[in-house]
Amino acid sequence: MEIERIGIVGAGQMGGGIAHVCALAGYDVLMTDVGQEALDGSLALIRRNLDRAVERGKVVAADRDAALGRIATTMTLSDLGRTDLVIEAATERETIKQAIFEDLVPHLQPHTILTSNTSSISITRLASRTDRPERFMGFHFMNPVPVMQLVELIRGIATDDATFTACKGVVDRLGKQAATAEDFPAFIVNRILMPMINEAVYTLYEGVGTVTSIDTSLRLGANHPMGPLELADFIGLDTCLAIMNVLHDGLADTKYRPCPLLVKYVEAGWLGRKTRRGFYDYRGEGDPTPTR
Repeated sequence: MEIERIGIVGAGQMGGGIAHVCALAGYDVLMTDVGQEALDGSLALIRRNLDRAVERGKVVAADRDAALGRIATTMTLSDLGRTDLVIEAATERETIKQAIFEDLVPHLQPHTILTSNTSSISITRLASRTDRPERFMGFHFMNPVPVMQLVELIRGIATDDATFTACKGVVDRLGKQAATAEDFPAFIVNRILMPMINEAVYTLYEGVGTVTSIDTSLRLGANHPMGPLELADFIGLDTCLAIMNVLHDGLADTKYRPCPLLVKYVEAGWLGRKTRRGFYDYRGEGDPTPTR
């Protein structure tokens, strides 16, 4: 089937990034959120990012303007029923995602494909709560979406070949690289990445190293572009904890037990960059300072 109209649920960092790349690739995009402020903020960020791309010579001004013209917003979830593909990019909580799909399904066209940008939750289980498990799959973009080239495609147990082929076609049109993952907790990227971040938090918790020494060691010793604690702040500590809980619950292996220090930071509301405090404090005017 031909996909030309894409609906996006969630105007946060991921949803806005997905809207950006889809519109730039020529898709008509309809983005929804529960608040107009979130939608307006997302559109403003997309414009700033596209302006920056024009300044750097990566996008021509005419393509920027055309992309912005393809993005529409709505606070009414049912409006997404007229799209060909829906990408859910809401908070990484299964109950929220299930509620979104239950509200959306009655308004969908028969051919509409449903996907989730979940980074860890079972695609088969999410699909089972809809009327179209064969037209449901995982569509996991990496953050930041305009920069990162990978998209994980995850088939649920019922996903049919036509749905996979259509979604793979979207990834190709976006100019990104697809990696196919099986539907097991956290898929590929986060199955490997999150335990590394959790182990870095344990290393801090046990006093083996400081925030600075741990991040410096992985940047310079393993040639990582960002230290694991800095990366955790960028991702969001609540998201890291949610994924570790999915791994721990889904695989029943103690090696995936979330570090108590990670739990404590989340309980304190120190979630990283988005709250301006996590393993680093971002509230000052200079460089972020370690909080431990």
